[in-house]
Amino acid sequence: MFALRSSGNWKQQNCERRDKLFHESPFTSSRPRACQTMIVLAMIAIMSDQILVHLQPKAVAKKSLEKNEHLFHRGDPVRALFLVMEGCVNLLRYHEDGSPAVLQRSASRSILAEASVFSDHYHCDAVAATQTDILVVPVGVIRDLLDNEPAFARAWARHLSHELQSARKRAEIVSLRTVGARLDAWLTWNDGQLPAKGEWRRLAEEIGVSPEALYRELSSRRHLILQEGRSMKPSSKRAITP
Repeated sequence: MFALRSSGNWKQQNCERRDKLFHESPFTSSRPRACQTMIVLAMIAIMSDQILVHLQPKAVAKKSLEKNEHLFHRGDPVRALFLVMEGCVNLLRYHEDGSPAVLQRSASRSILAEASVFSDHYHCDAVAATQTDILVVPVGVIRDLLDNEPAFARAWARHLSHELQSARKRAEIVSLRTVGARLDAWLTWNDGQLPAKGEWRRLAEEIGVSPEALYRELSSRRHLILQEGRSMKPSSKRAITP
């Protein structure tokens, strides 16, 4: 991964920029007094871990997926919730031209497709982005816990609220008109860390553009993508140097 090398108050500026993207978007309405982005990300991880403590003992099976293998398809009946223990699974919907859009990215120690707990059928495809190990928890177990265990229900509600914040972030990114604006927003939310070149296709899916369009945008900034630890500053059109 290409890590951002920053100086001065760039981290604070980046936090303020992320807050502007999140809180002044069409999907949110309030401005924070301090940068909340990293707190939100940490809280999502904490909530996921709390729920995993409840759910891991309830798992009835373990499953391993190879890269690009489907866990389920759109339209399949909802029978289970999945805990991603190692690896990464993407929830995808496909555009008319066949290109995928990433609706959710579930990495290690996270929950996949929790929005489907009260649905009859899955509304998207789940595809392994890497070799992945998951645990399978029957959906009936989740519903029973929500009905009968208040502590779990509260943890679940907190988890969903933070997932909603993450979804709003993604919605704000894909609402931007140009590839450059989407890339800048993504870089801002991710502290300027551009994935390794082999992961650029996945980045294109996440920001809702074609791989070719992303490659063209990155090529136009090639003087900013400085290999082996160098990087670009979002929206600056100039390289960050020590």
